[in-house]
Amino acid sequence: MPSNVRRETTVQHDRLRKLATLGNKLRVDSLTATTAAGSGHPTSCMSAADLVAAVFFHAMRYDVAHPHNPLNDRFILSKGHAAPLLYAAWAAAGAFPHEHLSTLRRFDSDLEGHPTPRLPWVDVATGSLGQGLSCGVGMALNSKYLDRSGYRVFVLLGDGEAAEGAVWEAVELAAHYKLDNLVALFDINGLGQSQATMYGRDVEAYRCRLEAFGWHARAIDGHTMQDIVVALDEAAAVRGRPAALVAATQKGKGVALTEGRDQWHGRALKPDELDAALAELRRADPDLDGFTMEDLNVQSPQGRTLQPVASAQDAPPAPAYAPDHETATREAYGDALAWLGAANPRVTALDGDTKNSTFAEKFAKAHPQRYFEAFIAEQNMVSAAVGLAALGKIPFASTFACFLTRAYDQIRMAAISRANIKLCGSHAGVSIGEDGPSQMGLEDIAMLRAVHGAVVLYPSDAVAARAAVQLAAAHDGIVYIRTSRPKTPLLYPPDEPFAVGQVKVLRTSGADRVTVVSGGVTLFEVLKAHEELKREGIGVRVIDVFSVQPLDAQTLCSAGQETHNLIVTVEDHAPAGGIGEAVAGAVAPFGIRVHSLAVRDMPRSGKPAELLAAYGIDAAAVVRAVKSLITH
Repeated sequence: MPSNVRRETTVQHDRLRKLATLGNKLRVDSLTATTAAGSGHPTSCMSAADLVAAVFFHAMRYDVAHPHNPLNDRFILSKGHAAPLLYAAWAAAGAFPHEHLSTLRRFDSDLEGHPTPRLPWVDVATGSLGQGLSCGVGMALNSKYLDRSGYRVFVLLGDGEAAEGAVWEAVELAAHYKLDNLVALFDINGLGQSQATMYGRDVEAYRCRLEAFGWHARAIDGHTMQDIVVALDEAAAVRGRPAALVAATQKGKGVALTEGRDQWHGRALKPDELDAALAELRRADPDLDGFTMEDLNVQSPQGRTLQPVASAQDAPPAPAYAPDHETATREAYGDALAWLGAANPRVTALDGDTKNSTFAEKFAKAHPQRYFEAFIAEQNMVSAAVGLAALGKIPFASTFACFLTRAYDQIRMAAISRANIKLCGSHAGVSIGEDGPSQMGLEDIAMLRAVHGAVVLYPSDAVAARAAVQLAAAHDGIVYIRTSRPKTPLLYPPDEPFAVGQVKVLRTSGADRVTVVSGGVTLFEVLKAHEELKREGIGVRVIDVFSVQPLDAQTLCSAGQETHNLIVTVEDHAPAGGIGEAVAGAVAPFGIRVHSLAVRDMPRSGKPAELLAAYGIDAAAVVRAVKSLITH
């Protein structure tokens, strides 16, 4: 063997040995931090320590001092309960002092029990299992198709979370979009929280499934550094499809008390157990004593450049609507989104195979390079939007309002991620008509009102829908836009100003006896009722609740107090958590009584007008309610 080859082999061997020792160092740090905290998941950290050491200090290119550098590779710990391992790796990389690991899980620490973006090196919150790969898909879509920057995305998953359907939604979409910049690492340790995982440590079962979905998948020994490094290098060379490392590991690796043993999930070692475990790790790896990070650094992304596919254009004219023309707010949403996309290159769109009903197809036709079809996989759609948002895009994700309910956990986690995502739920309420109750979103307002920091906008005409899209894009955080299927006339002039947190007073007089608050389709029923009551000499103030959350409590309270402390709410939504409860929560402390008209029975198929009447939310029902209330 030539001398230069022998030297290269020796250098490689020394580096592999140092990476292996680093894996053990990460185990030591994970054990020490969780014992100091008195809680945590050290055994889940120990199984993945070698994988993380190799990704961070062999495969990944990252400017540690600038975690928001758009050229950085991204790492997502989907098995978020192994957070101490992630923190130990970032400390080793120099992100923060090693001593900070002792603050794990403390109230005053950014090192939370599961990763959140409180720590700048964490892009998305994880811990609700099965969502990290979907976020990674969004990030990889951004790199490959939008910024074209060449950064890669690494996602570490546990085998227990692979039972989640959202994982396979992400696997499928990643293959469809040929995301060869995405690498998934499956930590197959065979043990879940309460028992063995579905396939135990059968790495072939996972590898075959991934291959069947169109991935390049390699089964490896997750504790042999050479296997890991070779597989990572192989993944880097794959073109036209995503890559996966399916790693056979041992939970609690390196400590006889925990290695491969059940019922250790979520248990920190006691101080005496920790001392014994650390001594055992040092005996097995003498290099641990005196270990330094010399020659082990996260590589820089130097040399990469952004090549965005879109740039700002001259703003086209805003969508305009003839005063006598009726337009569904769902269609106006599509018009506004396509219009906004021309002026703002950060705006992107996703849809769950409903784009010809939500009218997201208008954006897809105008800006095909920034539209991603998510197909009928709403959970993955929402988390992919979170991944896009983490890299600076403004994603709008749309589907029927009722179908967003299956992605509620993803929306909840998006809030924890502080994600700047926009959601549009169309076909809300019984007013969709003959399709029946399975298609009627009657819980969506309640669902989004419960999400921390979420804004809920409910436009009633095309002008308001256009404003809702503009406001959503300008707002930093989750915004939900509720749109309707029926065509409705215009209520507002083209230049009507709207704002988050403001309602619109549409009808008012000094003789008003009741305030009626509504939005969407039922607002037009309220306006019909107003005219009928006016003919009978009964004054009614009408308010369009454009911004359901935050709510304009001041205007509502003033209106209620000026109308004999009486408000009626009318909504095409279930009573629980809807407009009625939102308004009551705002005005009840001031002695204002709220009477709610909402869909209180299980609906059925029928014509929209029939259904509005049947469930007591049409003009006739409003008239009856007002008359009853003012005579008692």
